[in-house]
Amino acid sequence: MFYYVLKYVLLGPLLRLVFRPRIEGLEHVPESGPAIVAGNHLSFSDHFLMPAILKRRITFLAKAEYFTGPGIKGRLTAAFFRSAGQIPVDRSGKEAGQAAIREGLGVLSKDELLGIYPEGTRSHDGRLYKGKVGVAVMALRAQVPVIPCAMIGTFEAQPPGKVIPTLHPVVIRFGKPLDFSRYLGMENEKAVLRAITDEIMYAILTLSEQEYVDQYAAVAKAEEAAAKAAKANKERKFPRLPSR
Repeated sequence: MFYYVLKYVLLGPLLRLVFRPRIEGLEHVPESGPAIVAGNHLSFSDHFLMPAILKRRITFLAKAEYFTGPGIKGRLTAAFFRSAGQIPVDRSGKEAGQAAIREGLGVLSKDELLGIYPEGTRSHDGRLYKGKVGVAVMALRAQVPVIPCAMIGTFEAQPPGKVIPTLHPVVIRFGKPLDFSRYLGMENEKAVLRAITDEIMYAILTLSEQEYVDQYAAVAKAEEAAAKAAKANKERKFPRLPSR
């Protein structure tokens, strides 16, 4: 019930007012039956903008950190995400990927829409990164279509680290459903899973027109953070002399 209160009374109208999103290709989202909506992930607001404009309910796999924050803010955030129908997924440990797949298949088994970001995390620089194969596993095991989706403009409106979004045009673009029935029974073939995932990412890339990076986003973030730390450490050891 609270999901629909958020969608139609509280959050949905506010998001439409602030972002004024333009919707393209909404006819590609099936009116009934299970399906996966796979999109790029540029902003915290992505979690709420897509559900606000879809006619059907969509459930996202959200990182567990949203549900385990400390203090009053953490409890409120967790309550909000649970009330909005989001499912916490622990992204650490060897079983993290399998847990996410089990949760996703549970949603699809109820003939619902499952929202997933194949990159696994938000893009820190607005580029599109390599997708993880979990989306391919779920598509094959559940035998459902994958609808590619591109969020455009949300990075500029609310980049990572920005709490209050700024006014910026936003476009939410859906592509034609991708059918992978030709690969049924091959969900254990690594090459097949990689091929399916790359096809999904290419469809998202075509819709979003982002720059593509053939590297996992989490790895790119870690490398950038390490480089910044090394630079800061070097500057501490060898401080620049004031210019005369």
